Amino acid sequence: MAEKKKENLEEMFRNLEELIGKMENEEITLEQTFDLYNKGMELLKKCSLSIDEVEKKVLVLDQNGETDEF
Repeated sequence: MAEKKKENLEEMFRNLEELIGKMENEEITLEQTFDLYNKGMELLKKCSLSIDEVEKKVLVLDQNGETDEF
């Protein structure tokens, strides 16, 4: 069974930019726009979770005195 590769933040941001570009295209339907919007919102949630995860790791390290303040 193949393991799904986790997207990194840079990839997710590139995907968001692509979605926005497609949404700005005047030749797509309203339904396509809503579909792209929903995909973008899901990507934003993933980005937020990824940023929160990194932030928590840094805060834990701060509490242990192993890194500088975030």
